Amino acid sequence: MELRSSAHTDTFARDRLPPREQWPHLTDLGYPDRLNCGAELLDGTIERFGADRPAFRDASGPVWTYGQLRDRVDAIAHALTGQLGVRPGNRVLLRGPTTPWLAACWLAVMKAGAVAVTVLAAQRPKELTTICEIARVRYALCDIRSVEDLTRAGVPGLRVTTYGGDGPADLRQLARPGGAPYPAVATSADDVALIAFTSGTTGRPKGCLHFHRDVLAIADTFSARVLRPTPDDVFAGSPPLGFTFGLGGLVVFPLRAGASALLTDWGGPEQLLTDIAAHRVSVLFTAPTAYRAMLPRLTGHDVSSLRRCVSAGENLPAATWQSWYEATGLRLINGIGATELLHIFIAAADEAIRPGTTGLPVPGFQARVVGTDGAPLPDGEPGLLAVRGPTGCRYLADARQTEYVRDGWNITGDTYVREPDGYFRYVARADDMIVSAGYNIAGPEVEDALLRHPDVSEAAVVGRADEERGEVVVAHVVLRNGVPADEQTVAALRAFTKTRIAPFKCPREIVFHTALPRTPTGKLQRFRLRSGPGSAGPVADLQ
Repeated sequence: MELRSSAHTDTFARDRLPPREQWPHLTDLGYPDRLNCGAELLDGTIERFGADRPAFRDASGPVWTYGQLRDRVDAIAHALTGQLGVRPGNRVLLRGPTTPWLAACWLAVMKAGAVAVTVLAAQRPKELTTICEIARVRYALCDIRSVEDLTRAGVPGLRVTTYGGDGPADLRQLARPGGAPYPAVATSADDVALIAFTSGTTGRPKGCLHFHRDVLAIADTFSARVLRPTPDDVFAGSPPLGFTFGLGGLVVFPLRAGASALLTDWGGPEQLLTDIAAHRVSVLFTAPTAYRAMLPRLTGHDVSSLRRCVSAGENLPAATWQSWYEATGLRLINGIGATELLHIFIAAADEAIRPGTTGLPVPGFQARVVGTDGAPLPDGEPGLLAVRGPTGCRYLADARQTEYVRDGWNITGDTYVREPDGYFRYVARADDMIVSAGYNIAGPEVEDALLRHPDVSEAAVVGRADEERGEVVVAHVVLRNGVPADEQTVAALRAFTKTRIAPFKCPREIVFHTALPRTPTGKLQRFRLRSGPGSAGPVADLQ
């Protein structure tokens, strides 16, 4: 499809799209040429459901209705364009804990026709400097609690406006609600709405360019067709809004459905369970790690309001799925998404769920398993996952575009198997396959076996170079409280895994930790485990 004419006067983002021949094949969902996702998610939803419905709430403050949210968003948009000088197409950095104010800033940037660059509150000055350099950011809206590191980043020419403070230049003073409505900029459906940065754990981060139509597409595919929310749902979860899993699950999906969301920063599993009961949360978004952490704490917490639980961000082990189902009666919706595709593209819900698989392509998406040459592989044979649909990878001026997109398909970097009935089963990240003495061993399979042991809280499996075998399997394990990190436990874990997987797959070394290294978004940093033992306990050589 041809690009529609742009409403951006600052064409930086469009000028740095990859060449069209390097784009993935994109499905047209029939959106109009002129489309502003902020207006659709807010003004359009008010037209359908009314202004008096609850929209956002935080842990302690009053509920914002849709009408109150629009008043605040329009006031921020007026401040952006009138007092701060933001033009359509300018990049605006957004930084802060997950709050209704951060979400309102994002919506205001959308309505103003600017480009949102939402970053994590946990990112440090050097990371912020790199992101601002890549995206040429000159404006920032930042929670006063998160401004120190942004100031220390020393980004040349960056104009930072804080919110949550008391000064006259604070955004809340500049953007007092009650003024004139803000007429949303008539952006093109193909204008860049946001630049989402990959975590950058293995090199320079990549900026992923997503259009206004992409934002609505994730709501009109996964959310509408698999999650199926209702206007009475209350959404909540742990992912921050700087993580596209969180942006979709806590802002885009509830607003598109006329529902509400609890927007509060991650306070640990105990706090999340408390929030579920206090706010009658019905739709939950979090990672497998959090579901495992909540399991032993369920007693004494009321989770009866939950009806939908979505797991993404990393592989969901079958053992975790089964334990959650037995404890709550709820079927976890497993999903795989990517920053490059904005949100989830393979999943299943309700009776279609098959524990141990990710699921089926979300309606609107296609998926297949291919070899390194790009040719489709037969069912049952592991290979690279290839996906295409209404969203796809468009890196910001990055030569790695041709690594991710091949022959019109997004190659996600995951090893999968397609079962004969069409279900897709996760094997490993392509770079997490361990080749030991000629055997291909998937780390997640070994992790799943370990997690079935009652003494194991977390497990991560990686390969370590070995002169004799090429690689050996090393398990990094967090034990439950009170379990000794000794040789007896090592022997028990090894014996246990041998009853569940082939002996050649069992870990030859076990390293005990008090915690596993993770990114601010909760993803496991396996590269740090590969770099050395970092043991918090004994290292057992299980030859």
